[in-house]
Amino acid sequence: MSEIARRVRWLSAAIVDAANRGRLNDTGIKVGGHQASSASMVEIMVALWFHNLTAVDRVSVKPHASPVLHAINYLLGDLDRAYLPTLRSKGGLQSYPSRAKDPDTVDFSTGSVGIGATATIWAAIAHRYLRSKFKGTPPAGRFISLLGDAELDEGAIWEAVADPMVSQLGELLWIVDLNRQSLDRVVPGIQIDRLQGMFEAAGWQVVTLKWGERISRLFSQPGGEALRQRLDAMPNEEYQRLLRASPTDVASRLAGADPAPDLSALLARMDTAELSAVVRDLGGHDLGLLVRTLRDARSDRPTVIFAYTIKGCGLPTEGHPNNHSSLLSESQMRLLAERCGTSLEDPWRAFGEESVPAALCEHRSRDLARGASACREEVNVPRSLAHAHRRPVSTQAALGRLLRDLANDAPSIAARVVTCSPDVASSTNLGGWINKTGVWSSGERIDWFADDSERLLRWAEAIDGQHIELGIAEVNLVGLLGELGATWSRWGQRLIPIGTIYDPFVSRALEPWSSGIYAGGQSILVGTPSGVTLAPEGGAHQSITTPSIGLEQPGCTAWEPAFASDLEWCMLHAMSQVGLAGGTSAYFRLSTRPIDPALARVPDDPVLKERRRRQVIAGGYRVTDNDPSAENVTLIGVGAVMPEVLDAARTLNSAGVTAGVVCLTSPDLVFRAMNEGSGDATVLDSLLPRQARSPLVTVQDGHPHTLAFLAGWRGDAIRCLGVRHFGQSSDLHDAYKLHGIDTVGIVDAALRLLGR
Repeated sequence: MSEIARRVRWLSAAIVDAANRGRLNDTGIKVGGHQASSASMVEIMVALWFHNLTAVDRVSVKPHASPVLHAINYLLGDLDRAYLPTLRSKGGLQSYPSRAKDPDTVDFSTGSVGIGATATIWAAIAHRYLRSKFKGTPPAGRFISLLGDAELDEGAIWEAVADPMVSQLGELLWIVDLNRQSLDRVVPGIQIDRLQGMFEAAGWQVVTLKWGERISRLFSQPGGEALRQRLDAMPNEEYQRLLRASPTDVASRLAGADPAPDLSALLARMDTAELSAVVRDLGGHDLGLLVRTLRDARSDRPTVIFAYTIKGCGLPTEGHPNNHSSLLSESQMRLLAERCGTSLEDPWRAFGEESVPAALCEHRSRDLARGASACREEVNVPRSLAHAHRRPVSTQAALGRLLRDLANDAPSIAARVVTCSPDVASSTNLGGWINKTGVWSSGERIDWFADDSERLLRWAEAIDGQHIELGIAEVNLVGLLGELGATWSRWGQRLIPIGTIYDPFVSRALEPWSSGIYAGGQSILVGTPSGVTLAPEGGAHQSITTPSIGLEQPGCTAWEPAFASDLEWCMLHAMSQVGLAGGTSAYFRLSTRPIDPALARVPDDPVLKERRRRQVIAGGYRVTDNDPSAENVTLIGVGAVMPEVLDAARTLNSAGVTAGVVCLTSPDLVFRAMNEGSGDATVLDSLLPRQARSPLVTVQDGHPHTLAFLAGWRGDAIRCLGVRHFGQSSDLHDAYKLHGIDTVGIVDAALRLLGR
């Protein structure tokens, strides 16, 4: 294993070197890479992959250690040699581990600091949920995160660690690469006691590997305890400077200004080279210690191992405060090659076929081999449900009804739905679904309110529930959604995860949700209530930018249906796209405003009704049946403002101005149809026929620029109405008037466009 570690240290550095010095680059842009950050992780990862890992374990690798992962996969026969020089090139190895884009085995996509590490928590919960629901779900082992100590500065880490459910996850194992350096600096002071205490307070087992066995033996000698105390009290900056000192200066730096006599005697007895080597003997580089510690980690609660390491360990840049993204020169690479028993001329040389390291690589390759995880069952989501929409209802309430009806009308599909919420389940209308299906818990819990006849929400927690409730942390919610949406590719079982969140807080959750989509996690995020329509709540609970966020998010389709029937069709269509190869996530922007379904003018004829459904899931439809060529102006509305749009059309028509009305269910899909010709490319032909040009007034309870692209379809004059300022508490009519999206504002905009 020591020989393998030397080769991995070389290969990881050579992968970065080849990307920078070995490739033509005429752009003037640095390719980059992280040789030092990789070097500190080598022994930790070698101990895992070449001794402790099993085929059912899943590992999240810190972003800057991706070259180490690729080097190990190469030695295990999981990566073709041709990829080794391709780091950060098109079609090559990605800058950071990517589950979807790298050619070798990657369990978790990392890159967004803190988010990749916490993904193991949500994957562990997702697997537990899956096994409680579906017989034959493949087993899982440990969920392991390898993360840097600077990553612990991220709030996402502590939001996840503190969730009460996490302390029950004995399959969690985190290993912190405690190299005491971040990108710009040496981490100041000594923070380990604080970090240990925070994990312990959250119910984790905490193990610290500070010193290796070699220096630990020295500590037991006369003067050894004084040496330990001196090193333990040494600030991070002083220790890092010690590593950069000449070997002849190490003893004097260790002695300090007023050394204890027994420490001076110990230092005097030691050879200069030996002393320089022994102060580098940290626990995170001791293979034997790592192997035993990993083997003995508890399984009844999560474990974090703080493994002290040296950033750039074994490299010429070892311990330098600015080595984070520095690159070794050719002469430094040659020096490293000599230390590692290889050469710069033949950087990818494998072990000899008859060698012990080669035999271990082959043995571990067999141990870690995995079978395919294809989905086992075809899951067909219905296009619609059997219940009519007759009474005024909000889209938020319609979602709750849809989920209840799904359990009755399509139980096999409902069985794969899992809802999640950060403590807003009842206020986002999931109460009926929860009453029907229950709240999921990894074990049975007593319902102390079961005999309370006045209770409306039956919060019964059991292993057969289908709602997972987290604490008030949107980042945790979307992290869990991403992993629930990846079970089809991890373990061959499809889930349809739906998470509800207050729409103003979508931007808070955006980065981790986007990261989950990038990693292949498909889910449905419901932002509700949205916009200034929730007028009494005031500006803090009124969203403005979320419509464009949805339109701009890759791997996701954004929806904002106005009517209950539209919500039903759009949501069922979105469900059909989640949890399968080539699938996509969805974002729904819903409202608490009840709207009369009659305003949608859904045809009664089955053929025409099906035609309307197809228009709805294509992105929009015409509500009015005017001849488009006879229109003086076209009003285009989205979501909760449709009553005002229709009322404005009636007002204009009564004044002799022919106004058509278009209802968009997904500006996202309409934009794609216009810009890319994707989706239903004919949707714009039906909404805004090219031969029937007229000025456009767009209306949305969100930022008005979201719909500005529509002017580019035919070159129409356009006026975009929406919300551009923070709102304030008011009633609905005052809120709409304040932002100019009331009936009067829409009529005025139309008449101004017409020069009246």
